[in-house]
Amino acid sequence: MSPVLTRPTLASGQLRQILEQVYRDRPMQHFTAGQTVPLPQDSIWVVCRGIALITTSYESGDEALLGLAGPSMPFGSPLSWVMPYEIQALTDLDLIRLKLAEIEQTPLLAQDLFLMLAQRYRQTEMLLSLIGQRRVEDRLRNFLQLLGREFGQPEGQLLRLNCRLTHQHLANALGTTRVTVTRLIGQFRREGWLDFDEQRHLVLKAAA
Repeated sequence: MSPVLTRPTLASGQLRQILEQVYRDRPMQHFTAGQTVPLPQDSIWVVCRGIALITTSYESGDEALLGLAGPSMPFGSPLSWVMPYEIQALTDLDLIRLKLAEIEQTPLLAQDLFLMLAQRYRQTEMLLSLIGQRRVEDRLRNFLQLLGREFGQPEGQLLRLNCRLTHQHLANALGTTRVTVTRLIGQFRREGWLDFDEQRHLVLKAAA
């Protein structure tokens, strides 16, 4: 049985609005797609716009996807014990840097960050539940549905992912091979619930 995928209850732009009001005199830091984000030990980043790719790598050279951070989601070295812990801008990315000392001194900010950390926690649990599915087809189908629900832009009965996840990204996330992902993507396209737009962004049927 496939896991039930639901949206978080907190509006994705709520924390971003709070941050931009509280830190309106502090410029956001911009990273272009493909750029690596530095990870200071005394701070966390919060995404204002765009999507960040969170990965780790092994001695073999293989990579694993730990998660995706979208608007209002925090990430940073103080939030993880994984080594190496690597962040790459999947799309153009605007971030605000918050020092841990600042968070400790601002209870309202700390409370809202906790809610968004809970969203990241739910995403991580969902990824783990997908990895436990035996059939790669089920893993990929449910992972794409998860991406659509978390990051998709509704367009009628469709959900458009305004980022370009490669077949290798998907393979890394699900512990399979790029060849297998490519074959299954072709199958899903023939089934009619997945396609690509002119910019090669994934488009899913909302009811998939």
